[in-house]
Amino acid sequence: MSKKPEEHKSGKAGIPPGGGWRMGVDVGGTFTDIALSAGERIHTAKALTTPERPVEGVLEGIGYALDAAGLDSAAFRSVIHGTTLATNALIERRGAKVGVITTDGFRDILEIGYERRYDQ
Repeated sequence: MSKKPEEHKSGKAGIPPGGGWRMGVDVGGTFTDIALSAGERIHTAKALTTPERPVEGVLEGIGYALDAAGLDSAAFRSVIHGTTLATNALIERRGAKVGVITTDGFRDILEIGYERRYDQ
């Protein structure tokens, strides 16, 4: 259940100085978004995020975007990746349980970090 890729053009198509395309990948909780750009040419694609294996959604979205643009991976000079998966796990408290071990005399280190310790 993926959205078809779109192409956006504004003005003349061009390649940035130095050549090559740039790819942006954003892995969200529901969708993985891909944007390809070179100069004023932009192609976008969207695929479902696969939380158990995020790479599957990323590769699917990249495939859609590359097909829409008629490009292969060798055309890219940079890839930028972003995700909210870790942030969502913290907010939803889905992460592993952790503990803090400190050396003697640093018992209040978390209170200091949270700025909740009053001078005594």
